[in-house]
Order: sequence, then C-alpha cells, then structure tokens
Amino acid sequence: MNNKAIQTIVEEVMSRLSQETEKKHSVPMAVSARHCHVSQSDLEVLFGEDYKLTKKADLSQPGQFAANESITIVGPRGSLEKVRILGPARTMTQVEVSRTDSIKLGVKPPLRESGDINGSAPITLVGPKGSLYKKEGLIIAQTHIHMTPEDAQSFGVGNGEIVEVKVDGDRPVTLGKVLIRVSSRYKLEMHVDTDEANAGLITGKTTGTLVKNGEIL
Repeated sequence: MNNKAIQTIVEEVMSRLSQETEKKHSVPMAVSARHCHVSQSDLEVLFGEDYKLTKKADLSQPGQFAANESITIVGPRGSLEKVRILGPARTMTQVEVSRTDSIKLGVKPPLRESGDINGSAPITLVGPKGSLYKKEGLIIAQTHIHMTPEDAQSFGVGNGEIVEVKVDGDRPVTLGKVLIRVSSRYKLEMHVDTDEANAGLITGKTTGTLVKNGEIL
C-alpha cells in the first residue's frame, strides 16, 4: 500500500471520529410554538364537564402529547386562535407565547422557567363551552435543555445550571442563559421558541453545541 492510499484511509478515519464526537456532544433542538397546559378544572370550564383531552400526536418528551383540542387566547389588544393544548392535564394552567405573540396580544409576560407562573401576566382563555380569565399564567418560556442524569454527567452540567449554546448553519447564532433541566423522565432535547428559531433559521433537524465558561462541552 502506497503512502497516498494510507493517507486517504487516515483522513477517512479521522473524519468519522470527528463526526462521531460532534454527534455525541451536540444537542438536538426543537421549536416550541405557542401552546398551553391546562388544569382539569379549567379544561372543564373550556370544554365541558368531565372533559378529557384526546391525543393528536406524541411529543418527544416521554408521556407528553399534543392534544386535538385548541383554544383562543385573548389580550387587551388582540387574540390568537388555535393555540394547541399539550397533555396530559396539569395541576395548574400555563400559557407559553413568544415575544412577537405578546405584542399582538398587548401584554408583557415575563421570561420564566416553565412552571414558574407566580406573578406572571394575566390572560383570557376561550374554549367551545366557556371562557375564563386567569390573573396569572402567561409567560415567555426560558430557553432550556431537557436531559437525563446520564446526559448531564456526560456534558458535565447539573440541574438548574446556565450555559450557552452555539448554533451553526446559514445564520449562526449563540443563545445565552440556556437553562439545564435534568430528570430521568426527560429525553435529550433543547427547546427554543419561534422568535429564536426564526433568528437562527433553526428547524427540528438543527443541533447545538453546549458552551460553559467559554469552553465547548
């Protein structure tokens, strides 16, 4: 075997190793459009007594699904129709929108971790059987990464930690203040809203690279 052939083989092996390393340390991304989580009691106000959500499609996170049901959300300036409900029903009602959505509604929801709705913005929900006003519950969700304890150990991060994520592509961006959320119930995936996705031309096939203290993880 001549030197040229050996060099070609070495280059192929190095390329494969590089691709495997990149894949191992990259995070798949998903675009989270406006949606809501509802409590069972609020669901019954909107859709009728003893109503149960029906599944349209499973989501990537285990046990979560997009329901067939949707509602209209109404603010002081405007409304958004066909806002998808995600199931199953929760203990509290929460609506997640983008900054662009909030401008159309005429509200100023805070940037919050999902589940932290204390003192958040008010919103009116309208369903086929009724409507209700929630004095809090509307947020812009903080960009976050779901991961298992094994993923967290591999990346060297912990639950509640904040990192940056580099996104390469036609419009490279770096997203800061990305929250790490760790649970054995999760599957590795980063969630961005539609504003962030549009800024970085992010799709469901995009991956990101974690950066902590200036170092790639």
